[in-house]
Amino acid sequence: MSKQQRTLKGEASISGVGLHTGNTSTLTIKPAPENSGFRFVRTDMPGEPEIPAVVDYVVSLERGTTISQNGATVHTVEHVLAALVGMNIDNARLELTNNEPPVGDGSSLPFVEMIKSAGIVEQSALRNELIITDTIRYTDEKRGTEIVALPNPEYRVTVMVDYNNPVLGSQHTGLFNLDEEFEKEFAPARTFCFLHEVEMLFDHGLIKGGNLDNAIVIVDEDLTDEELQRKLKKLGISGGAFLGSQAFRDRQQLRFKNEPARHKLLDMIGDLALVGARVRGQILAARPGHASNIEFARLLRAEFKKQSSGTYFKMPDVTTAKLNCQDILNVMPHRYPMLLVDRVVEYDEVQKRIVGVKNVSFNEPQFMGHFPNRPIFPGVLTVEAMAQTGCMLLLANGCDPKTQLVVFTGFNNVKFRREVTPGDQLIMEVYLTRMRFNIVHLVGKAYVGGTLVAEAELSAAVVPKEPA
Repeated sequence: MSKQQRTLKGEASISGVGLHTGNTSTLTIKPAPENSGFRFVRTDMPGEPEIPAVVDYVVSLERGTTISQNGATVHTVEHVLAALVGMNIDNARLELTNNEPPVGDGSSLPFVEMIKSAGIVEQSALRNELIITDTIRYTDEKRGTEIVALPNPEYRVTVMVDYNNPVLGSQHTGLFNLDEEFEKEFAPARTFCFLHEVEMLFDHGLIKGGNLDNAIVIVDEDLTDEELQRKLKKLGISGGAFLGSQAFRDRQQLRFKNEPARHKLLDMIGDLALVGARVRGQILAARPGHASNIEFARLLRAEFKKQSSGTYFKMPDVTTAKLNCQDILNVMPHRYPMLLVDRVVEYDEVQKRIVGVKNVSFNEPQFMGHFPNRPIFPGVLTVEAMAQTGCMLLLANGCDPKTQLVVFTGFNNVKFRREVTPGDQLIMEVYLTRMRFNIVHLVGKAYVGGTLVAEAELSAAVVPKEPA
């Protein structure tokens, strides 16, 4: 995933009816400046008011997510927002000629195609990210909903749905690589509802633009085909439906066997876009819906605001060492002046994560020449400290320090975000992301006082020690 912010190269438009309002509108997605995020603009209203796509402006969650500010409202924003996140866009101006984006085919695919036709360009600013450093949990016992965010170097989402309905049953799905999976595996998943809900939705003034060409209707009532056709006609739903072994919609088959679960994951990506930052973490969701998604997004938004104010990392209690300096000497081949980890304070076997500490002292030899009048801890040594911390993570995952050495073979996407000086305490957080045979890949981050100072992707080989 790119570390730079991205926006559209050009612009693209789509016209059609809104799913719930039935209003005809044109959506035009345009480039936007760095750090502007996603902004909906009502070009049909005086002064063309803007609504930032942030959870603070959510005003309704009835079968979709609605945002509003200063009298301007936009309904059902989740599908287009999911497309923007899925295509790795950070900044976009979304101009609307009415109060709801066109529904298209009920999925995010039409918006993905718009973005591809407009093109994508990288911007200079770094991406705004929410880094999940500790478990964040939301539970709604009444709905049986639970959503959890766990630390992970990448954005991953897993969803399970269970409506206690024998027709739909229990379904689950997971997205593990946004770049490779979103467009083909999740963007095409269409919105859905149960037939027994349709009449209630019409009574509430919803799905006025819904039909069997832009929504899956799950037939969960015991009806003959003639009864079904009469009911659909009464409700004003165009298109033909049938009763079959799957009890699903009309002329088209499902695009995926678990298309409803995939659409729920799509909705979650769109709703979590309202955090206002990209999430680095793993999201696990059981029975999610728009209401629970938004409540969870509020929790993540609050955490992002804390991080934006400077606290990017939950500082470990360095007084409760997992490995002290003597323990480290017993397993690491490094010695003065190249042993750059003083203590290991956290190890998570499940997440394949380790946290190490390096105390930066003015007495270290490199400050004699780097630099005499302005001592700065060399960036390459910060990376080396992360690498050594990662080495101990590998030792905890099967490498034998008596017979094997960890030799680092490469560093990618290295970034130094601020200087490290005498008196600082480096906290190195390293994840093991892949291990195949003797080749390993890790992601490392270094912090001082909770603020990110450096990051890198590391690769290494585990090799036999030479004979003594």
